[in-house]
Amino acid sequence: MTAPDHPDFATRLEAAKLEALAEFAAGAGHEINNPVATIVGRVQLLLAGETDPARRQSLLTIGGQAYRIRDMIGDAMLFARPPRPAPQAVDLSMAVREVATRFAPEAEAAGCRLDFDAAGCIMIWADPVQLRIVASSLIRNSLEAVGQGGAIAVHTAAPAGDSPAAVLTVRDDGPGLSAADREHLFDPFYSGRSAGRGLGFGLAKAWRIVSLHGGSIVVDPPPGATFRVFWPVAPPSPAP
Repeated sequence: MTAPDHPDFATRLEAAKLEALAEFAAGAGHEINNPVATIVGRVQLLLAGETDPARRQSLLTIGGQAYRIRDMIGDAMLFARPPRPAPQAVDLSMAVREVATRFAPEAEAAGCRLDFDAAGCIMIWADPVQLRIVASSLIRNSLEAVGQGGAIAVHTAAPAGDSPAAVLTVRDDGPGLSAADREHLFDPFYSGRSAGRGLGFGLAKAWRIVSLHGGSIVVDPPPGATFRVFWPVAPPSPAP
């Protein structure tokens, strides 16, 4: 029997937890999505003939919350059993710049400064769609944390020294993270609202994707919150 403090035990425990989440999400998805679809369908039928503004708004709210339930179940299934990455050579700086540019209007509307600093072309080994999901999740998390008048800095850096990984850094000047937040930061459904963080799968999905690519995410201590993603620049060596 493997001791509880053995690394293999922790790995198997993590795999068992993910598999349990996947089984729950699959069963819950079937049982919950059917009534949710009924609610959404009924809302759409009622909206078609509703002219009262207050009742229309109530129906839209009901429909929106029903869609939120559906998306949460979908996120749980994607987290537990994500699609296998299809990695290829990707320019980290270009991909992150595209994501940051997409968030620029939202940041401006919130009175938040969003700065991007790229260290030229940095080729990494990544699924391009999943890479953009990671960058989007981190920037979205910082936007929710800083609020009006905050500042977010996004930076890419080439591997330093003998490091096999490029680095994506997202830093914000929000309220920072408590010890409990740091411990549970990548747990799905953990709420860090006391630190200005949202509720859901954004950071959990980012962690899952980075892990599947053989990378890692490090969270620096306050002030603010700094997320550093270490992403491999080359495909993994084939097993002997």
